[in-house]
Amino acid sequence: MLVLEWIGVGVLILLAFVAVLFVRRALVAGAGTIKLNLRVSTMLDGRGWSPGFGRFVGDELRWYRMFSFAIRPKRVLSRHGLVVERRRPPEGQERLTMPTDWVILRCLSHHAPVEIAMAKSTVTGFMSWLEAAPPGAVSPFLATH
Repeated sequence: MLVLEWIGVGVLILLAFVAVLFVRRALVAGAGTIKLNLRVSTMLDGRGWSPGFGRFVGDELRWYRMFSFAIRPKRVLSRHGLVVERRRPPEGQERLTMPTDWVILRCLSHHAPVEIAMAKSTVTGFMSWLEAAPPGAVSPFLATH
């Protein structure tokens, strides 16, 4: 009987864990969200990418980790201080962790480098959101490419 009780407790904990993940995803994801990977560490080339999704809220792009219990965003990028430096396809080990149609954007957020990756089709929407910023805040490189 004791074994069955422990199995029951384990199943209950597992169900609670899955329920929390689904509730969090339902609360955070919704209209205005995109799949977005963010590079959280640049210590090794091609590594440090964390999957997640971004949510456009006014002048902010809020990034949430895919697998997290946190309700708050892990990173917030303000449109006013965000400039795209360059774009490139995934290289080396990045090709193993990202879909083939994704693009990596190297941005400056208030003079600090930030790398984000998203699908090519999503880049258009991201650039439209970014270009809605005040004049001079968008990278002239991407405006011509």
